[in-house]
Amino acid sequence: MLDDLAALGPFFAVAAHPPAAAPSGPWRPAGELTSPSWPLLARVAAARAALAASAGRPAAEVEPRVAASAVHLGLVARLVSPALGAAVLRCPVDLRPGGLWWQDTAGGPVPLSVPAPAGGPGNQGEWERPLLDETVAPLTAAVARLVPVSGRVLWGNVASAVNAAAAQVARPRPDLAGDAWRAAARLLASPWLRAEPHPPGPAFRRSSCCLFYRLAPGNPSAVCGDCVLAPRRTRRQES
Repeated sequence: MLDDLAALGPFFAVAAHPPAAAPSGPWRPAGELTSPSWPLLARVAAARAALAASAGRPAAEVEPRVAASAVHLGLVARLVSPALGAAVLRCPVDLRPGGLWWQDTAGGPVPLSVPAPAGGPGNQGEWERPLLDETVAPLTAAVARLVPVSGRVLWGNVASAVNAAAAQVARPRPDLAGDAWRAAARLLASPWLRAEPHPPGPAFRRSSCCLFYRLAPGNPSAVCGDCVLAPRRTRRQES
């Protein structure tokens, strides 16, 4: 089942360890991501330096909130993708912090290890509430406590990650597209995300900005495709 999940893409792939056991090696408890921890703060500092280097600017000129948003968006996408993919494949995957482990690597999707699922494919039941309530919401709160950044921006990141995960399933697997967009709709209907005005789909627009445009103010290429700052131009093109 985990091989099928990994086939959807690197953001969907997870390792597995025996339930109620700690994996050996470089794995770290995911509680470091759901509390204002030093590893999380260090990732923000590293992202700030990397963003500055890519923009050809001193790190001091990159706002900490931009780096924090970048870290948050990457981690949220890493958590949402396997959860959504598992729901589409009807493969139970537990991403709650108590049994979730991660590796603090730089570049690419952060490695994750989940408790080994028991049994074959089946109905996952209510998977979106544990994901958002127990993992995504605490991560979002932890980032906001470490760096002053708007909750609207951070939850917009979550909505963007949800839509992107569904799109990553739908594009190469049109046979799974309907289930992928329905899974995304379940997440966006949650109390955390239902303020988003646009439904999931190729034309999705989030209601906030991830702040990446702050790296190159006035440059249209610095605005993401699903950004609230880009809808007028994009909608004219779509019409």
